[in-house]
Amino acid sequence: MPLARPVFAFFRGLGRLINFTFFSSLTRRIVILNLVALAALVAGIMYLNSFRAGLIDVRVQALRVQGEIISAAIAASATADSNVIEVNPDRLLELYMGEYSSPFSFFDPTLEFPINPERVAPLLRNVVAPTRTRARIYGRDGMMIIDSNNIFASGEILSAPAAPAEPEGTGFFLFDIWNWVARFLPGGTYPLYQDYPANEGLRYPEVASALNGSPADIVRVDSRGQLVVAVAVPIQRQRSIVGALLLSTSPGEIDEIVTQERWSILRIALVSALVTGSLSALMAGTIAGPMRRLAEAAERVQTSITAREEIPDFTDRSDEIGHLSGSLRAMTNALYNRIDAIERFAADVAHELKNPLTSLRSAVETLPLARTDADRARLTEIIQHDVRRLDRLISDISNASRIDAELARENTEKVDLAGLAQAICAIQSDLAATHGVSVVFSQKKGKAEPLVLGHDTRLAQVFTNLIDNAISFSPSGGTVGVSVGVEGDYVVARVTDEGPGVSDPEKVFQRFYTDRPEAESFGDHSGLGLSISRQIAQAHKGALEAGNRDDGRAGALFTLTLPRART
Repeated sequence: MPLARPVFAFFRGLGRLINFTFFSSLTRRIVILNLVALAALVAGIMYLNSFRAGLIDVRVQALRVQGEIISAAIAASATADSNVIEVNPDRLLELYMGEYSSPFSFFDPTLEFPINPERVAPLLRNVVAPTRTRARIYGRDGMMIIDSNNIFASGEILSAPAAPAEPEGTGFFLFDIWNWVARFLPGGTYPLYQDYPANEGLRYPEVASALNGSPADIVRVDSRGQLVVAVAVPIQRQRSIVGALLLSTSPGEIDEIVTQERWSILRIALVSALVTGSLSALMAGTIAGPMRRLAEAAERVQTSITAREEIPDFTDRSDEIGHLSGSLRAMTNALYNRIDAIERFAADVAHELKNPLTSLRSAVETLPLARTDADRARLTEIIQHDVRRLDRLISDISNASRIDAELARENTEKVDLAGLAQAICAIQSDLAATHGVSVVFSQKKGKAEPLVLGHDTRLAQVFTNLIDNAISFSPSGGTVGVSVGVEGDYVVARVTDEGPGVSDPEKVFQRFYTDRPEAESFGDHSGLGLSISRQIAQAHKGALEAGNRDDGRAGALFTLTLPRART
């Protein structure tokens, strides 16, 4: 049992890895695209058009040199009266370099030069047979005199039976498919090769050209698409052409070399495909697996009702997956926090609305029982007060619930916070005068302008709430101070009063919290003003803090800090 648990965990993890890696659509796409790119590269290399063309050129040159040497030897040996061929190398070299004298010491240039097949056969057998090259000699009339395919070991010339046709194909289906496709590719169009009867040698263009004194070569393909290279050179004595030598390669000789190269490339390609596929699968597993887990966690967040689902943490990765994981975790936490805030807000609203409704219901139920006009007037005043309080609460609640949506929809613009604060101070001065309070605005001059990115109406609401709150706490004859200045990368606004100060700096920002002076009647404030102000400040990526004055005087100090807009 102690060993079964880790083994089970291992196979379960392996199964999840296989599921994530090999059955993922993203993994399949990555692997297939990488393999397709490798296949395109291998196909281009296997085409080997330039390689095959180089082989053809080399083979043509080799056949031409071989043909010129053999034709010179044939010209020397054809009239020898002995079965032994005696060649003077110096004279043969002179003949090869363009001299037309015979390389044989006993040869009489004035004699007639017939080509004797029986004397040429041993030469062809010894020179041509080891090279797998087919040699044919044609006379002046285009009649074939001798064919190396019909020469046997002893030098006899016999008519060999036609070799049975080899089956089509190369033995490997991929190469057969490739050869069929290669027929339609550009750069490899050659005429079809066919054997003509012995008396129709002039039908070969290269033979006809050689009988006219010009060596010629031509490349053809047989019925199976195999290359056949043919070179024809004249056989001449002095300046007289007495015949032509046609040398041709075996069908498929060049293709065999190309096939061997393709086999080598294919083996390398298979190994490369295995390595590429494995590495692609591993790389895709590091992408598809985490993304699958993130997607499943997001689905659980969507469907979960009671539990608070956690997004997998990949923030230790420095790539996009780590960034996505961090963003999803932050978004999920913000979502849960917003849900919790909405639940608390709904509970607070229900609690705050219940108090005036209870008072209103009691007043309405008591009103028919009132006996005097004074009692009825007092109950009517209570009803009107509760109705105004409900109206104020509903308006503030509606305003607080719309802030985030409105700030998300509206476009931000540069706002001169000093000018805005000065305008609000001018408006609030008339209200402050009725309480015997004066509002004083000051601006700290600096090199930078106090510009912020935001919504002027909402920022104006913040100053209105702060100044109104300061006026309500300041005694008659007191002063409310408003100052705006630039401090580093922030624009800082401060509102001070001369009231009793703040006992709990954080509690004053709670919704529906009120700690009003005794002179004010109950219910004149909803307790949402400062909470809405902080909400607006945070929506502008700033902060609103409460505290007491630090200049030795009594009073509260509210500090609004907003990021400065770059000019």
